[in-house]
Amino acid sequence: QVQLRESGGGSVQAGGSMRLSCVASGPYVSIGWFRQAPAREREAVAVVTKNGNLEYGHFVEGRFTISKDSVRNTVDLQMNALRPEDTAMYYCGAAEWDYRLNFRGYKYWGQGTQVTVTP
Repeated sequence: QVQLRESGGGSVQAGGSMRLSCVASGPYVSIGWFRQAPAREREAVAVVTKNGNLEYGHFVEGRFTISKDSVRNTVDLQMNALRPEDTAMYYCGAAEWDYRLNFRGYKYWGQGTQVTVTP
């Protein structure tokens, strides 16, 4: 069983920065950050794959950086140059297989943290 706990989030003006952190416990293969806006499907933001590769959603465009600390068991998402369209609930997710950016394969989820970007 994997348990995930997110922190960070809140409200920021467009162009600003925000850092999200996820503490993970339990065995997993891939882990990352995902988001879901109202009336939209959940989508992958950034993941750390089985081989330690970093993969990003197409919309990231170099603005976000995911990092994993295996000692602290944390996965952080540094978000810069935030846009109003980045507004969503952000979730930390973990998978028992290397599903990479395919959110449907992720079985474990945190409770989510709201990110709101104002114009």
